[in-house]
Order: sequence, then C-alpha cells, then structure tokens
Amino acid sequence: SSMVKHPPRADDQSREDLSGNMEFSPSSAPVSGKIPFIHVGNQVVSELGPIVQFTKAKGHSLSDGLDDVQRAEMKAYMELVNNMLLTAELYVQWCDDATAAEGTSPGLGNVSSLVEKRSAACFYFLFQVYEDVSQCCQALSQRLGTQPYFFNKQPTELDALVFGHLFTILTTRLTSSELAERIKSYSNLLSFCKRIEQSYFYDKSS
Repeated sequence: SSMVKHPPRADDQSREDLSGNMEFSPSSAPVSGKIPFIHVGNQVVSELGPIVQFTKAKGHSLSDGLDDVQRAEMKAYMELVNNMLLTAELYVQWCDDATAAEGTSPGLGNVSSLVEKRSAACFYFLFQVYEDVSQCCQALSQRLGTQPYFFNKQPTELDALVFGHLFTILTTRLTSSELAERIKSYSNLLSFCKRIEQSYFYDKSS
C-alpha cells in the first residue's frame, strides 16, 4: 500500500514547504472546509477517519501489515496526537494576534473587550499548551527512534496523521513561532516530515 498522495492544505491560507517554497491552497477544497481531504472522481472525502474507512472499503489499508498489539499501539498514539497536537494547534491559532485580527469583526460590539479577554486567557494557558506539545513530541520521537516510519519500513495511518499535524505547525505562519520551535528540537521528527514530503508530495517528473 502507498499513502494517498494529497498534501494537507487549508482554504485561503498561504503556506511554505519545509524548503521555504511558497504553496497556495487550491480552490477545490471540500464544502465542509475540513481537512485533510481527497478527490475520488466527483466524490470528496474529508477528515482522516472517513478517508481511512473509505480506502479500507476499497481494499486498501496502510495498517494491514500490523498485528493486533501494534494496531492497538497505533490507535493509542493517534489518540495522543488528536488530544494534544490538534488541541494545541486550534488554541494557538485562536490566540495568535494575526488570526484574531482576521477573525474579529467590528460588528461584534465591544471588540477591545473581547481581545483583552482573549489575551488574558492565552497568557494563562499557553505555557501549558506548549508543554503538552513538547511531551507529545517527545513520546513520538521516542517511538520513531531511527526508523523511517513509526512501524519501521512502511507508513501507516499514524504516520499520515503525525505528518499532517507537524507539517501544518511547521509551515503555518503565526505571530509566534514557539509551537514550531518545540517541534524543531526533535531532529528525527523533522527528518520524518521531510522524508514524507519528498517521497509523496513532490512531483519527481518535473
């Protein structure tokens, strides 16, 4: 099996790849606005869980080669990523000044009061959010070790999930780079991201 070759993207948000090249998201994003997504003919399937189930129904599964113990371990790490990395991404983007400026409308009333409350909440909780990200990355880094993928030579759904979140954090431009810096302190996770980006998302024919 091979990973679905569709990079994680979001509507109307410029990103950089890990080499510094600019990318712009396509206009073909799903109506729901949820990512990741794949196009299969005229059908759009969004979010990792439904994508995994869709491809499994078609006879393709990245985790076919795992035994029951390994599958249970994979699911546990996926829960860790969703509970810590996803939560951190959403929270940090909500706190980010640039995100707040784009998402706050003068029509909401007392905007300055809303911004002040947001800033106070962010100041109080951000340190713990960053610590959670570090703990998550440490666990992932230890599990990955020197292997190319989390379960040795072949990527699984865990690799797809981790790559999607780490790549998003590393390439989304925010006012503060603290979240990305936490990830950059784990060299094997950076190498992992670059390996998947180069193996699955570069057009080698060009």
